[in-house]
Amino acid sequence: MPTFRRLAPPASGRPIERREGRLAVPDDPIIPLIVGDGTGPDIARATRQVLDEAVRKAYGGRRRLAWFEVPAGEAAHERLGEWLPEDTLEAIRAYRVALKGPLTTPVGGGIRSLNVTLRQVLDLYGCVRPVRYFQGVPSPMRDPGRLDVVIFRENTEDVYAGIEWASGSPGAEKLRRFLAEEMGTQVRELSGLGIKPMSPFGTQRLVRMAIRYALDHRRASVTLVHKGNIMKFTEGAFRDWGYQVATQEFRDQVVTEEELTRDHGGQVPPGRLVVKDRIADSMFQQVLLRPEDYQVLATPNLNGDYLSDACAAQVGGLGMAPGANIGDEAAIFEATHGTAPKYANQDKVNPGSLILSGVMMLEHLGWGEAARLVLRGLEATIAQRRVTYDLERQMEGATLLSCSAFGRAIAENL
Repeated sequence: MPTFRRLAPPASGRPIERREGRLAVPDDPIIPLIVGDGTGPDIARATRQVLDEAVRKAYGGRRRLAWFEVPAGEAAHERLGEWLPEDTLEAIRAYRVALKGPLTTPVGGGIRSLNVTLRQVLDLYGCVRPVRYFQGVPSPMRDPGRLDVVIFRENTEDVYAGIEWASGSPGAEKLRRFLAEEMGTQVRELSGLGIKPMSPFGTQRLVRMAIRYALDHRRASVTLVHKGNIMKFTEGAFRDWGYQVATQEFRDQVVTEEELTRDHGGQVPPGRLVVKDRIADSMFQQVLLRPEDYQVLATPNLNGDYLSDACAAQVGGLGMAPGANIGDEAAIFEATHGTAPKYANQDKVNPGSLILSGVMMLEHLGWGEAARLVLRGLEATIAQRRVTYDLERQMEGATLLSCSAFGRAIAENL
């Protein structure tokens, strides 16, 4: 069992274990919960209510989630003097699956992103963002239901690795001189400089995760998204390394788009997954114009960040967009939006993102019955036009609910 300096785990509940590469989930798993900053406490309360009721109803009281609140963000800094206590990291390592609200990160200075730190310290290399439409949610699209995509974004490399130096700093000047004197590359004086590392290892494990998901969930294709026409040795290599994984490790289960045209007359062989690639800027057009042609996307870090939010906008915004950061040893399921501090403690915002991330968590645990109940409850509540302010102001004849009331309505509709 883990030992903590300041935290006390719940009196009941058992840890999730890993056996032969798979999770072994008890009937009462301990789930670390980072409530989050700003609106985090509001949406976390609503989410717990919905998930607890779904588990109770699905399993007749035989199973339950043993929540373990662990500190991070502003509250942790104010109370403990640390933004991300080691106890919190140890809890996630020990119990393997966690749920997280939004955390504050100052723009342009101050602390480094806690979200990025969690991903890198815990090696949560795959950011998984399913984007689908719920009937009745306001959308700027004529037919938002055409989009049903799962985005796998590499989490630990690319420009998000955080290897950078400020304009005018000694580090930036040292690197600028090295590039000029040793590499023959001229960079303007006073440039801020960053490094964009991308490796075969980081790319291939992400693409492997995406392909396995597509095969397990009977998705038709995996698309490698990159800007390899310009950045040939990073993003272009991402494309090449992705195809290597597909054709070397999944040879009997996949067919590339090139092979489809060359060897199969454009017809997908029965039971085969199509692996293809698209330039990133073209992909932004494709998810608008031909979204039904894409089921799973595998992307480098920055492209995936942009695409995830752009796709979420098509189906109602980040309030309805779940997400997870998954590695081989741990997984964190999280709200994909920010802290919205101006709405903090007002019981106002939409908890949908965290609730849907909780659905992903239940599926990760293998508790599909409870996950389906939550989706049913959410769909029914939206169909009744009983929604929070972000949706109500766009829906004619809708009933305005608070964050907590929306959670209760979903729980009632399970």
